Amino acid sequence: MPIRFPKKSRRNIVRQKSEEPAATKRSTRVRLRPHPDWHKRNYLTEVLIPSLFLKRSGDDTPPQFPKIEDGQICLTWIGHASFLLQTRDVNVLIDPNWSKWLKVIKRLKQPGFEIHHLPSIDFVLVTHAHFDHLDRRTLRRVAADQPIVVPYGVGNLVHRLGFHIVHELDEWQTVELDGLKVSLTPAHHWGARFLADQHRGFGGFVVAMDGRTVFHCGDTAFFPGFKEIGQRHQIDVALLPIGAYEAPTGREVHMNPEEAVQAFLELGAKMLVPMHYGTFRLGFEPLDEPPARLLKAARAHGIEEKVLVMTEGKPVLV
Repeated sequence: MPIRFPKKSRRNIVRQKSEEPAATKRSTRVRLRPHPDWHKRNYLTEVLIPSLFLKRSGDDTPPQFPKIEDGQICLTWIGHASFLLQTRDVNVLIDPNWSKWLKVIKRLKQPGFEIHHLPSIDFVLVTHAHFDHLDRRTLRRVAADQPIVVPYGVGNLVHRLGFHIVHELDEWQTVELDGLKVSLTPAHHWGARFLADQHRGFGGFVVAMDGRTVFHCGDTAFFPGFKEIGQRHQIDVALLPIGAYEAPTGREVHMNPEEAVQAFLELGAKMLVPMHYGTFRLGFEPLDEPPARLLKAARAHGIEEKVLVMTEGKPVLV
């Protein structure tokens, strides 16, 4: 059964007009050409086929959401890049994905809780159109005419899933949604869902809510843009990807844990929450390697106390 939320009346896709000055340099879109040595390892036999025989770990017990006071944010990791952000008055989903498969790639850890345990969702944010971030099956169950925010060129993909209030943002653009400010930041990645739709945008989101600011990085390799993001936005919590850095194509499309620490330092954020690991094995690295490397790198930079390694389905007040 789909989740039902209160209906709204508007039915459109809105391209926002930027009130920010243009970025000094647009981030580089990652090229699709694989690394020359990509064929020396076999993702199919080393990772994909063995994963099919692994039992999914984790559980999906109902979450115990705490009481949220003014000025507090409740953060719940669902798995991979999926998060529920809550204030006292607003519930926001980012890159929701409850699917057990990405086509032929098996989900190896259960979502933090079942989708029907979600509270009523006010807004949805999707960072880009890749299958692990824009999951059609999940979005159809969540859609109920609440606003959704996506990068430019992605609106038609979500509009047909049941979202009729669609805000498309270009880099540095901001939309205000009933007290929320959502800004699209640049990234070093790419946004095509298929090879033929290179026009689709991509990025991360800075979400300002109830006096606090959360940065969801989306997908990205390390790039100089983190410093500019930190200069434009004062970030309390940075949700940064640390997995899938040994990509089957050999391309540098995701950060490794050491680069995530460097990105955190350049952002000037107060807390680092790792994501994009432990759910789908999208690279050659073992599932448990990214958080161990992250904590080692954090200790080396003296910021271990600023790192919050979350457990799927366990809400945390930050």
